[in-house]
Amino acid sequence: MNNTNPLIQQFKKYGALSSSVEMAIEQKTKVFTKKKNDHFLKQGQLLTSYFVVKKGVFRAYINRNEKEINVWFGEENQIFGAIMPMYANKPSPEYIQFLEDSEVYAIAVDDLEILYEQYPELNRIGRKIAEELCVILEDRITSLHTESATERYQSLMEQQPSLVQRINLGHIASFLRVTQETLSRIRKR
Repeated sequence: MNNTNPLIQQFKKYGALSSSVEMAIEQKTKVFTKKKNDHFLKQGQLLTSYFVVKKGVFRAYINRNEKEINVWFGEENQIFGAIMPMYANKPSPEYIQFLEDSEVYAIAVDDLEILYEQYPELNRIGRKIAEELCVILEDRITSLHTESATERYQSLMEQQPSLVQRINLGHIASFLRVTQETLSRIRKR
């Protein structure tokens, strides 16, 4: 089956899907658009869906003492969801905001759980995705504690070079935990 649903395409990166699984995912997928600066999630809400952006860029941030701290950026073809509200059933500590007009494909967590039970191959894929996200999160934590701002910027450039061109420097500086002035000096080197 040649499916253009980005959720299905992402799942297929982790393992083969039968046509019946693809059809089941397709039936549960919701497609919507978001405008630049719209929020998908706000602090204190429960997130009920995983999503993939087919077109656009988003950020996850925390508002601490009236200051926005970026913790994650995402772009096309990345599966995303907030861990706390989905797995711990706790209100989200973060916001998810779109930085460009975006086309989004989402599947409800409850629907995906049912599909995991019905289709063991999808369950395995879900586990692989969760494992990969754990590795990414651990890398981010290690980076924040052991790397200089210059090293973190270089890592961002290597891992997500197109994002650096699409996101304003204030957001990037916040993500790196430096001031915009420091980021400007790093970029000049």
